[in-house]
Amino acid sequence: MPAFKMRIQALLLSLSLLTLSWVSPSLAASEAIVSRVEALDAGFPVEVLGKPLFAREALSRFYNAREYQPAWHSPIARRQLIEAVHAVSREGLSPEDYHVTLLTELAYGDIHQHSPELQADLDMLLSDAFLLLGAHLLDGKVDPHTRQPDWSVSDQQPHLIKKLATALATNDVTGELASLRPDHPGYRQLVEARAELTKLLGRPWLSIPPGDIIRPGDSDDRLLEIRRRLRVLTDLSEREQRSPPVNLGMYTPEMKPALMTFQARHGLAPDGLIGRHTLEALNMLPIERVRQIDASLERWRWLPQSLGDRYVLVNIAGFSLTMVEDGLDAFQQKVIVGQPFRQTPVFSDRIRYLVLNPTWTIPRKLVIADQLPRIIRDPGYLDRMDIRVYEGWGSNQRQVDPATIPWADLTPEEFPYHLIQQPGPQNALGRIKFMFPNRYAVYLHDTPGQSLFGRIDRTFSSGCIRVERPFELAEWLMSGDPEWSRGTLDEAVTAQKTQTVMLPTPVPVYIEYWTAWVDNGGQLQIRSDIYHRDSTLIRALRQTPSGDGQRMTPVYLGMANDPGEHP
Repeated sequence: MPAFKMRIQALLLSLSLLTLSWVSPSLAASEAIVSRVEALDAGFPVEVLGKPLFAREALSRFYNAREYQPAWHSPIARRQLIEAVHAVSREGLSPEDYHVTLLTELAYGDIHQHSPELQADLDMLLSDAFLLLGAHLLDGKVDPHTRQPDWSVSDQQPHLIKKLATALATNDVTGELASLRPDHPGYRQLVEARAELTKLLGRPWLSIPPGDIIRPGDSDDRLLEIRRRLRVLTDLSEREQRSPPVNLGMYTPEMKPALMTFQARHGLAPDGLIGRHTLEALNMLPIERVRQIDASLERWRWLPQSLGDRYVLVNIAGFSLTMVEDGLDAFQQKVIVGQPFRQTPVFSDRIRYLVLNPTWTIPRKLVIADQLPRIIRDPGYLDRMDIRVYEGWGSNQRQVDPATIPWADLTPEEFPYHLIQQPGPQNALGRIKFMFPNRYAVYLHDTPGQSLFGRIDRTFSSGCIRVERPFELAEWLMSGDPEWSRGTLDEAVTAQKTQTVMLPTPVPVYIEYWTAWVDNGGQLQIRSDIYHRDSTLIRALRQTPSGDGQRMTPVYLGMANDPGEHP
């Protein structure tokens, strides 16, 4: 609203005070709201009751639409908001970000007993709390692109303002805020798992000391605490809990399945042996697991409200790919992701086409760092791997005989060639790749290195995602096209001719990084933070708003920082 128009309204309000022997508290509160909104529009850092207002533009538009009348008359609406703010701690958010202490002290009961100035302050604090909390539930507190907390409520203003108006009109603040949360079982299940884990906070959690590997049948004093740990983490069966062995320091047969379950849901080899890695997982404090859940909940909030009826979901930290249809997992398989120094980025896109028998144009960075040293050491490497050397691009491109090139004399600054690996069994992309053109040049593809899928930690690629059973994925993606089946895909690959196949309908693909999730069996899964992204995200989540709204420390949250085509 233009400043002069607000000043006119403020002047009219002031004139009305001169003509009345008494002043309506509501009118005086409206005038106070006008002055605060005017200051917000002028760019001043407005504080009320010592707390900054963060939803600046949204607050201005909301109160402008209602002609600056106070909004929070209903004690039911106020109570619901305060309860909702208290409850967000269950989702890894901090109630203090949303003025919870002040609102709890002042906004219960009859706020009309307060002065008009205090009424205006409380009204705007309540609205600010709703808008900011709504924005964080809808899009996350931490902006994945700027990598810092977001207090501005800028991207979803019209939607959130409408939600606030509806919440107040219907006296259903609880329902309107709930509608902004991720509407996905994966999010709700994580919230429930978090609630169970918080019951363990503050309980004794003795560190289990290192030592020799404990095998079934062994006796070891450490088994007393290990058995208790498995019981409180619900891995130990009901039968074992009801009928404990006489010697609690013995590794009994009934204990092995519990150990294997624990190992599997922590991403360890489920061999039933209690070695160093298993002890480290057993020693993980409940608060550490809670923090992993908090990071995963925030990443859920970054996703759109609806993922679609049919989509592909890759969990980098879980080394898994899931094909989802109508809310159910159609297939799941293993993947190989980027090494810690060549990380796979987090982003979403749409798979648009397949390339059968692809060539691989090796990125210049990999040519210099990886290929050149191999070529110098092994003159037969290029021929054996069916890699051709070219100079120039497009119509000027010409193939060069590698035997004529003084490889040892080349430098990164003076390297005029590019390398293209031809289709075939040695090709790093395998027999098929799945394309969703993006600025990171990351995609899904086959691989000749199938043995690596047997490893527990599968960080072997240079950023792209290698798929364990690519033709199962291809058949599922092409299921809407009658011309393509598993048989026709196999025939096309056998022909060894590079071919591009468009999908009948582009399919969303979400490449995520979750170190905690609940599986289809209802078990909490925990994985290592392979790229060390959780700690930076948790620090950002713990940041509290400052007076200027700029207390923000850049953090790395998993967006790609080095685009380039690589397998």
